[in-house]
Amino acid sequence: MAAKDVSGQTDITKMKEQPDGTFKRRPSSFRNHIQKGDQYEPEKGRYHLYVSYACPWATRTLITRVLKGLEEFIDVTVVSPRMGSDGWPFADVDAFPGASSDPLFGAKHIKELYLRASPEYDGRFTVPLLWDKKTNTIVNNESSEIIRMFNSEFNEHLPADKAKIDIYPEALRGEIDALNEWVYDTVNNGVYKSGFATTQEAYEPAVHAVFASLDRLEKILQGKDYLVGNVLTEADIRLFVTIVRFDPVYVGHFKCNFRTIRDGYSNIHLWMRKLYWNTPAFKDTCNFDHIKTHYYWSHGMINPKRIVPVGPIPHILPL
Repeated sequence: MAAKDVSGQTDITKMKEQPDGTFKRRPSSFRNHIQKGDQYEPEKGRYHLYVSYACPWATRTLITRVLKGLEEFIDVTVVSPRMGSDGWPFADVDAFPGASSDPLFGAKHIKELYLRASPEYDGRFTVPLLWDKKTNTIVNNESSEIIRMFNSEFNEHLPADKAKIDIYPEALRGEIDALNEWVYDTVNNGVYKSGFATTQEAYEPAVHAVFASLDRLEKILQGKDYLVGNVLTEADIRLFVTIVRFDPVYVGHFKCNFRTIRDGYSNIHLWMRKLYWNTPAFKDTCNFDHIKTHYYWSHGMINPKRIVPVGPIPHILPL
């Protein structure tokens, strides 16, 4: 029997265009939870996290994993940033510096893991992907839920200093949720709505929304190190992964070029640099070679010659 053709799910250049030219992101499909007393117990060494350093959604999970001291609990495999017609490849297929091979199944591409878990899966083959080695399936591929699992579900197994770190404190949840909602729509996903728009009429409202929200965030961060409650929360993590990519990628590649962060938003710029230079979880999970190569190489419909810009120099300015 012929293998199922999944090229429409793996090849981003075949992404189905909306009639109005807008970009619509499909919701994640695997939404189970690690939880004590449930099917997926919080056990050391049981789960494996597949990520790309290039992907902002995946980088959320990497930052949280380090912040919470989960390195020995949850193993990580990093794909190559050069996402081609078969989707995200492992190092066996594309030995990009910093990429690794799949240690569980010897898969060549992320798509093989999805089809192993669900042969009829019809969504995109995205990262992050959290795999359960005990039941041999995907637990979850939604970054916002994975970071909350990492935040709370392993606490009883962690040293006190790591267990007490709480990026989603109960007293601030309403404020965090409210901020996340508009930041996701107009900034995290907003840059994609701008960059993947296929008509001028779809692009212009999207890019205006990005900068209206950056203006709003600039005011929120006046004199502050963190977005909510003067403490590091998931709101900071979720915004950081977009902002750190903004000048190297989104300004040029996604046409978000009203202003750069470094020259147009002094409060956001300082907030980003403090997180990057003062907290190893942010700096150590940020790989600009993977970030820039992925976007400029992988999106042939935007950058057909696959030329990766050298700048900005430096990628991130010192404090």
